[in-house]
This record gives sequence, structure tokens and C-alpha cells, in this order.
Amino acid sequence: MNKLKVKICGLTQAANVAAVSELHPDYLGFIFYPPSPRYISPISAELIKYVPLPLKTVGVVVNEDFQTTKSLIQQHQLKAIQLHGQENPDFCAAIKAENIEVIKAFGVHDSFDFSKLDAYQSVVDYFLFDTQSAGHGGSGKRFDWTLLEKYHLDKPYFLSGGIGPEHAQQIKQITDERLYAIDLNSRFEVQAGLKNVDELEEFLEKLSI
Repeated sequence: MNKLKVKICGLTQAANVAAVSELHPDYLGFIFYPPSPRYISPISAELIKYVPLPLKTVGVVVNEDFQTTKSLIQQHQLKAIQLHGQENPDFCAAIKAENIEVIKAFGVHDSFDFSKLDAYQSVVDYFLFDTQSAGHGGSGKRFDWTLLEKYHLDKPYFLSGGIGPEHAQQIKQITDERLYAIDLNSRFEVQAGLKNVDELEEFLEKLSI
């Protein structure tokens, strides 16, 4: 299996961003969805463009309009955009045309229809599979990973939804070559938007990443 990438999402505070950056994840996620408890304020968002390369900064939006999304990409020099709502394939294609990495999120549940992903295959770079929730992510709950056995496309994906410190061994046992990255968020927090750096570091060491 290829070396797993790591995305740490839902950061809101400058000092915490700096500390988490020192762990050298592959992606740092910032949530531009006002109802989220991890919503990054416009003032705090000014720090995003200073995140050092090669870390990729990801803007998470939910059912946002095209112009606002495009403005966020330009203003914060985002390297990737995560579409976490009901965005259609045409919208994904328009964002991808902005020369940015596109991650399309889907909430997975027992009756999730994986065939709906077919229309997105050519207009996104990655899928992200999260736990279905009314709040569009950040639920802290894990979905049944065996449901991904129904996933039939070759497109690589991020695994998200309630991944916590206790899941390192389970993740290491996943043999699906399409698993590109894991997404860490609410289970590694002191409070919403503030990550526990020590817990993250220990977890990444267990994963040998």
C-alpha cells in the first residue's frame, strides 16, 4: 500500500496551526462554513497563506456559490478545495477549472448509493468519505468502513469521520490501494477548533507516517 497522506482539519488558531504544521501533515483544512463550531473567522483566515509549503491548505465549503468559492481560493491562496455539501458535478468541474485540487465529500450510511459517484469521477481529484451527519462533518462518529466494499471506482479517496487515537492499528490493516489519505478532526481536540498536538504526534508515530 502506498504511504498514507494525512489531513488535519478544522484548525482555527494561529499558534495551533504553527504547532500542527511542525508535525508535517500533507494537508491542513480550514472550514469556511459559518454554522460549524470550527468555522475560521475572516481575521484568523489571513494566516492561511503563510502556511509553509509543501503543506497543502484546504478550504472546506458547504453549498457555497461559485464566486464566493473562487474568491476564497484566491484570497487565501488555497491549494485544494473540499466540497462538503450537495455540489453537483458541473460545480465541481467549474472549480477544478480554477486549477485547484478538488475533494468532493460524501456522507456514507447504510443505504448510501455509490453509483451517484460515477458522474463525479472525471471532475474531482479525490473523494472524501465521511459519516453522514446533519452538520456536514465534524460529528466525531465513525461510519461502518466495510460499506466501502461497495465502492466500485478507481478514484482515490480520503477516509474521514470519527477517526480517533484508538484507530491507528485498524487503519494500518486496510489494504485498499485507493485509500489515499486519512482526515483527522474532532477526535483530536482540546476544544472545537483547537487540536491536541501531543495526541496527533503520538497517533502519527503509531501509524509510522
